[in-house]
Amino acid sequence: MVKRLIWSNEAKDCRQKIFEFWNQQTGSKVYSRKLNTLFNEAAKLISNFPKIGRISDFENVRVKNMKQYQLFYRETESQIQILLVWDTRRDPDELNKILK
Repeated sequence: MVKRLIWSNEAKDCRQKIFEFWNQQTGSKVYSRKLNTLFNEAAKLISNFPKIGRISDFENVRVKNMKQYQLFYRETESQIQILLVWDTRRDPDELNKILK
C-alpha cells in the first residue's frame, strides 16, 4: 500500500540548501535538477516500500542511501515523514544534534 509522503520543514530546508550550493558551485541548475529527480525517485520508492531503508541509530527512523546523500524518514500507519536530507560529507555530530 502506498503511504502519504510528507516532507518536514527541516527536510525541505536541507534540500533547498543543497540545491543552492550546487547552483552556486556550477553556475547552473542542471545538477540541482538531477539531484531533485534523485530525491523524488527515492521518496517515491520509500512511499511504495517503506522498509527499503535500513534501520538507523535513531529511534523509529530509517535511512535511504543515495550516492553521497541520505534521506532519513519515519513511518506511521498512514504516512511517511521525510525528516532530513543529509549530505554524508558533513560533520556527523551535526546529524546527531538534528535527529536526537
